[in-house]
Amino acid sequence: MTDPTFEIRMQVMWNRLISVVEEQAMTLLRTAFSTSVREAGDLSAGVFDPQGRMLAQAVTGTPGHVNTMAEAVLHFIAEIGRQNMFPGDTYVTNDPWKGTGHLHDITMVSPSFKGDTLVGFFACTAHVVDVGGRGFGADGKSVYEEGIQIPIMKFAERGQVNADLIRLLRANVREANQVVGDFYSLAACNDVGHQRLIAMMEEIGLPNLDALGAFIFSRTRTATLERIAALPRGSWVNTMITDGYDQPVKLQATVETRDGTVNVDLTGTDGISRWGINVPIIYTKAYACYALKCVVAPDIPNNWASLEPFTVSSPENILNAPFPAPVSLRHVFGHMVPDLVLGALAQALPGKILAEGAGALWNIHMSVKPTAPGGQRAEILMFNSGGMGARPEADGLSATAFPSGVMTMPIEATEHTGPVVIWRKELRPDSGGDGQYRGGLGQIIEIEPARGHMMEFSAMFDRIGPAPRGRDGGQAGANGIAMLDDGTRLRPKGWQQVPEGRRLVLHLPGGGGYGDPEKRSPQARADDLSKGYVTK
Repeated sequence: MTDPTFEIRMQVMWNRLISVVEEQAMTLLRTAFSTSVREAGDLSAGVFDPQGRMLAQAVTGTPGHVNTMAEAVLHFIAEIGRQNMFPGDTYVTNDPWKGTGHLHDITMVSPSFKGDTLVGFFACTAHVVDVGGRGFGADGKSVYEEGIQIPIMKFAERGQVNADLIRLLRANVREANQVVGDFYSLAACNDVGHQRLIAMMEEIGLPNLDALGAFIFSRTRTATLERIAALPRGSWVNTMITDGYDQPVKLQATVETRDGTVNVDLTGTDGISRWGINVPIIYTKAYACYALKCVVAPDIPNNWASLEPFTVSSPENILNAPFPAPVSLRHVFGHMVPDLVLGALAQALPGKILAEGAGALWNIHMSVKPTAPGGQRAEILMFNSGGMGARPEADGLSATAFPSGVMTMPIEATEHTGPVVIWRKELRPDSGGDGQYRGGLGQIIEIEPARGHMMEFSAMFDRIGPAPRGRDGGQAGANGIAMLDDGTRLRPKGWQQVPEGRRLVLHLPGGGGYGDPEKRSPQARADDLSKGYVTK
């Protein structure tokens, strides 16, 4: 029989461990240079046992970063080697296939020693504003064109920063101070995690994390397997058509429930693209597993044991692109994977799955340049969110970043980083699909380079063609529009220009509706009209 005192003690320490990694993440938020990290929370942080198995993650962060980082730490351990690890070390990479899917994400891993004993690892990830190359966009033909590649290596050894790596970074990126500053912020984030962990262990009298790790893994594994056992047995297929770069791309998933596992197979998905919209399998797995956990085990903590029963298989295709495929915009189709998986699960669990939403963030990377002497150059990254799909018992959330979970970036923070003016950023009326429950609204955003400037921008949009689909009789949400203020329509992806004096106008997609529109209550319709969510 389990000792209740032991159970309580372990649960308290588990909660303390989560507070440790949350403080780790908060350090990165407070010290980051890039607005995508500081304002939007495009990051992850976590603590791992000496074998590289994730014990706990910070609440702050994105599924794409957290779940790829959970696999990435194993690559760091294999390549650095335990015999080459010392107190004060920090390791780094932006390898898309061993990190988090594209070169703009920097992953850092630091061993945590208590005395001479390795007790675990801290890891964190963040998106930096620039990595050189063509810039953040889909126009590269291979990963070699997309920026500087940093193999798994030491950022610091025994507390001494690798000065040669810093010099290489400064020579290869456009915003050197921001990028180098973010590297130091990532390293500081892990240092804070280590300090808090050792303080906790000394306070409690823990020599290592073995007993706590065993407790965490056994509880979460048992709970996850119970949820999987309650699922219906079978396999279900879902297909989704997306904009692609210059032609539509088909994504397909087969979800199969088995004894003790749920597998997502991506056979039937279109092949590797020549454009930078491919996705390394490590990132596809991250979002496929996230979708499964949202339905099967949403309340069970995310760690190695709760993730292990969810598996992904795929031939080589756009969602399993091998090196050296261009992968800069891997987030666009990676963010579509949850809706793809959820569409299959909706067949197995009718009445329980939300409608499709905008999916991919409508990120925009702006390269602003002066047209007259005295102007300013700047690289600006802005995150924008469309609407979520309606839920089986509630309207969809408006302008909400599902599945990525990043926060909305204040326009003041964007304007502060360079010479642009955000003239308009508001909810888009009539963009949510009708239904018993209405889809979430997208946004309308207008951006203009400041007087005396023009800008090139990288479009990273989708759902301009096929719109987010409704569920169980709900109607589709509005598809997106990208254009200039003179009506010139723009492509969903690729580098394009906004001349001086012109504005970029974005109409972000809305989420699909849920259920028969005839069943929507008169009170809900009146409320929508009074708030301007619908105009008719």
